[in-house]
Amino acid sequence: MKFAVIVFPGSNSDYDAFHAASAVVGEQASLVWHKDTSLGGADAVILPGGFAHGDYLRTGAIARFSPIMAAVSAFAERGGPVLGICNGFQVLLEAGLLPGAMVRNRRIKFVSRIVPVRVEVTDTPFTSACSEGQILHLPIAHGEGNYFAEPEVVETLERERRVVFRYVGVDGQPSEAGNPNGSVHNIAGICNDARNVVGLMPHPERASEPGMGSADGRVVLESAVRAFSERVAAGRASA
Repeated sequence: MKFAVIVFPGSNSDYDAFHAASAVVGEQASLVWHKDTSLGGADAVILPGGFAHGDYLRTGAIARFSPIMAAVSAFAERGGPVLGICNGFQVLLEAGLLPGAMVRNRRIKFVSRIVPVRVEVTDTPFTSACSEGQILHLPIAHGEGNYFAEPEVVETLERERRVVFRYVGVDGQPSEAGNPNGSVHNIAGICNDARNVVGLMPHPERASEPGMGSADGRVVLESAVRAFSERVAAGRASA
């Protein structure tokens, strides 16, 4: 399969995502500049972390207007798998592809460390190779990673099982101590109602090889490969 990694001015995890998709997982990958209008036949799209356009106004607020976002939105509308990581998650929120918003961390400090994150659902393209309840140790690096949404939106996310990843403590349970930024309901990642667009604040691409301190994040991209393979097989079976 082929991953398209979107590059905005200020992206700083684009090559990390590219390396994880190509050198680690062993699939094709390409870097797509934000002014392009085509995804180049990609089978999955990654919006990487960083500080798109310097995060002026709000995180992701300017990136949502980049020409490539029309192609990303159309791809998502067709059911294509889209993954937003950290700043990429913020862009998806600003673009309306996911509900809610990001605000400053509760202690108004930039947080950078490896945290335990629990996989809540496995029926998305980016968790299909995971086990429900699996704990992944993933790095976070953000100052505005405090996920917020109106109570009725959070209720819908919980009811529809659209909370994909949740911050937990060392015991694997959500807690105040295990919440690094103040996110409502310890939410670390969510998906859209069609379940093909996923955003998360932790960085799986920065935890894809043992030398990085954790290789737990590799399963996120391996999930995308599995989902793609199953989709191709299903297409052949119905042909």
